Amino acid sequence: MPEPQITIAKNAGFCFGVKRATDRLESLIAESVPGTRICTLGQLIHNRIYQESVESRGVRVVDANEAAALAADADAEHPVVVLIRAHGIERGVEEMLRTLAERNPHFRLEDCTCPYVKKVHRIAAENSGEDRIFVLIGAAEHPEVIGIMSYVQGEGHVFGSAEELELAIRRNELGDLYKKTVAIAAQTTQKLSEWKKSIKLFENHCTNAVIFDTICSVTEIRQKEAADLSARCDGMIVIGSPNSSNTAKLYDICRSHCADTRLIETAADLRLTEPFPPFIRLGIAAGASTPGGIIEEVYKTMSENFAQMLEESLTTLNTGDTVKGIVTSVTNSELQLDLGAKVTGIIVADQITDDPSVKLTETYKVGDEIEAFVIRVSDLDGVATLSKKRVDANKNWQLIVDAQANDTVLEGKIVEAVKGGVIALTNAIRVFIPGAHTGVPKDGDLTTLVGQNVRFKIIEIKDRQHRAYGSMRAVLREERKAREAAFWAEIEVGKQYTGVVKSLTNYGAFVDLGGVDGMVHTSELSWARIKSPADVVSVGETLTVYVKDFDPEKKRISLGYKTAESNPWYIFTTNYAVEDIITVKVVNMMPFGAFAQIIEGVDGLIHISQIAQTKIAKPQDVLELGQEVDVKITAINEEKHTVSLSIRALLDDAQAEAEAAPEADEIVYSDDAQA
Repeated sequence: MPEPQITIAKNAGFCFGVKRATDRLESLIAESVPGTRICTLGQLIHNRIYQESVESRGVRVVDANEAAALAADADAEHPVVVLIRAHGIERGVEEMLRTLAERNPHFRLEDCTCPYVKKVHRIAAENSGEDRIFVLIGAAEHPEVIGIMSYVQGEGHVFGSAEELELAIRRNELGDLYKKTVAIAAQTTQKLSEWKKSIKLFENHCTNAVIFDTICSVTEIRQKEAADLSARCDGMIVIGSPNSSNTAKLYDICRSHCADTRLIETAADLRLTEPFPPFIRLGIAAGASTPGGIIEEVYKTMSENFAQMLEESLTTLNTGDTVKGIVTSVTNSELQLDLGAKVTGIIVADQITDDPSVKLTETYKVGDEIEAFVIRVSDLDGVATLSKKRVDANKNWQLIVDAQANDTVLEGKIVEAVKGGVIALTNAIRVFIPGAHTGVPKDGDLTTLVGQNVRFKIIEIKDRQHRAYGSMRAVLREERKAREAAFWAEIEVGKQYTGVVKSLTNYGAFVDLGGVDGMVHTSELSWARIKSPADVVSVGETLTVYVKDFDPEKKRISLGYKTAESNPWYIFTTNYAVEDIITVKVVNMMPFGAFAQIIEGVDGLIHISQIAQTKIAKPQDVLELGQEVDVKITAINEEKHTVSLSIRALLDDAQAEAEAAPEADEIVYSDDAQA
């Protein structure tokens, strides 16, 4: 086996700004007199190992409030030095601390902000304000970005990626870019590819944008170097803190070129990560906050122990094992897999699928990961014969076992009706559902279910035979219970429902409100008296009803169907008034008069004295049942819901008009008319 090649990126580790800050802190630690308190405003650099190292030597991490308190407490015997971190701080905080340092000679502020970051501070201050927009491409929550944006006057925006920027432009969140001066800059550790995409967007949408290329040149070189190195390697190690922006970007860049990229903080993490496959080309990149000593330790550990790590990484295969491998070759007859072992994995087509129409070259590609069952191992031939079907079958059966244990609802398709039930196919496993558990009535046609997608639960399994029994009815029952529970939780008096008439009785109609039945009493079906609910509604008819009363314990619901708006008296009083002349139909005769229907449900009385101008013995002398006559409404009793009608009033009115008209021989014609 060839010796592995391990390459360290040339620009791995501390950048100029970080080295400047750490060198200054180390000098202060070495030069400080006893009693001096050294603090950093936030972590000086984003590296946990280095931070723990300086804290063990008495350096404290403080926030702005703590720094202000220390400034007030500093004296000749206990002077205080506060270092501003390499990422910089907010403008207001820095100005406050500088003022405190001017007032107290025993409180000193050391500005360790990276010069590249300071440059962006100046750009933000000078290129923002009235009629200007300042845009920064970076991570909004990062300390460096927070510090930069504190120098912006007026309108400022931060976008984490070119995609976010494009979305904001499409939504017009930046307004009319052609009417404003726009300045765009980047976080010093921003990913170069995102920065280039962002610039292109602004060039397409804004003709007067001022672009400041503020990505640190070392960062740019470091990212390009990591991309080139990872593209040549089989495996990559990126060293740095997971909280570090530039380390995270390095990791993303390396992973985009090399699938097996690991992020670690120290050499000790090498023993915690999964062993590398048998790679012979390894690369090491490190974030800008990673001390050189850690990089050297990682390299040394890998160099000294790689052979052992490589040997440990080679899997020992045994018949009956389940292994994972990476596809290295595909034909329509077989797949070859790299198993990370001393043998090559082979899966022939009939151990992959039972479907002869499946073409392996269209289904699989080099680089795919496949899990397979080891049928046989031949160290002599260097081949392991594998089966994907065995793993799939075991996995799918385990899904069935887990579904029963966890009372999980499964989905499947009914593929066949057999004696006593149907067969549902789910994840290539056939589940028998007895007829009594399908929800189809006894002696019903089970073939109607074939082809349907259904939901069911596993109610019994027989592991040895890999047989499973399911129930659709169990799911339906639970769903019905859930609907009922939701219904009873939301029901209230007066609430309206649209339901279907389920059945009729002598005393009312039962309405299905969606899994829960309510009853409309006969008296609630109509304002008029009815002999049977069938006079008003029929089974299967859709009704809009409302809740009059309910009893959750007894599961009873009293429903109303008739409404005030449908009350015939309401309709009458809304449309008619005293003195109205209307046409009515005689519906009943009494000795004292005749009743006439005004509208359905409202009758009026034509008293015998109001039927004719002369006295009559009985209503039948003038009127007939069913006869339609014109009447005048003479009185309406709102309290008793009665209406008085009169034919005589119309006759009297007509007579009065006739008597008031001049007779024909009394008409005087003018000369013109005679002519």
